[in-house]
Amino acid sequence: MPNIKIFSGSSHQDLSQKIADRLGLELGKVVTKKFSNQETCVEIGESVRGEDVYIVQSGCGEINDSLMELLIMINACKIASANRVTAVIPCFPYARQDRKDKSRAPISAKLVANMLSIAGADHIITMDLHASQIQGFFDIPVDNLYAEPAVLKWIRENISEWKDCTIVSPDAGGAKRVTSIADHLNVDFALIHKERKKANEVDRMVLVGDVKDRVAILVDDMADTCGTICHAADKLLSAGATRVYAILTHGIFSGPAIVRINGACFEAVVVTNTIPQEDKMKHCSKIQVIDISMILAEAIRGTHNGESVSYLFSHVPL
Repeated sequence: MPNIKIFSGSSHQDLSQKIADRLGLELGKVVTKKFSNQETCVEIGESVRGEDVYIVQSGCGEINDSLMELLIMINACKIASANRVTAVIPCFPYARQDRKDKSRAPISAKLVANMLSIAGADHIITMDLHASQIQGFFDIPVDNLYAEPAVLKWIRENISEWKDCTIVSPDAGGAKRVTSIADHLNVDFALIHKERKKANEVDRMVLVGDVKDRVAILVDDMADTCGTICHAADKLLSAGATRVYAILTHGIFSGPAIVRINGACFEAVVVTNTIPQEDKMKHCSKIQVIDISMILAEAIRGTHNGESVSYLFSHVPL
């Protein structure tokens, strides 16, 4: 594949390597380090003049450091005369701060979009944005890929009673996501209405739909401290569900998340590898991982060849 270079940031090198392997390419040479005062330093170790450059960096780990590293890498390639620079961001940072929901609240996702554009990004490839309107924060093309095809494949291959299951959204905001999956599987869906006292703390949950004597599959775009999905699992079990699974695109799993999952009634908590999960899997046997490197690799291939990425590799819930 001529005139293409793939570089990896430090946040998720395993995923970057899998993407490069699927494309039959070697990762570009880059050195990332910090000065003694904790400033980030990036050195691109090969020529990118006239090349189609893709930089893979997920919004995870030390998120602010990862974001700054990505911005510097984009700018370094741009001023080194790269023809086009595409930021491949499997998990978009600050995606939950996407609207002004109270007085003086920042719209940080818009700020991140501005920073990426000013750094020199020509194109963004990401996956399962927390809110689709984030695409409108950019004045450059954004391809928002969906993990739905991989999720459907996992359900059919790993849940024997999938034809008699109910797909459940843990909040009203995910209704379109679960109805799309339920339609493809030709099964019922339900949702849980939640009321929050404050961020990351759920006050009350109300189930809308029927899960009695069925397998319940919770589907969401991300889980952080896992308070919501664990409370939702208890609600589903008390409503008569025989087994409960959770399928998430971005498994952030911060704070007490692992302890909560271990103590919850899940058969399995399935996440994609947009965020590294190796360390968390050592402490929680319920976590299983779906590899989405193929989806990202094909999106890169399609972009490089001038094909319609949205048509080939993503499914927009209707």
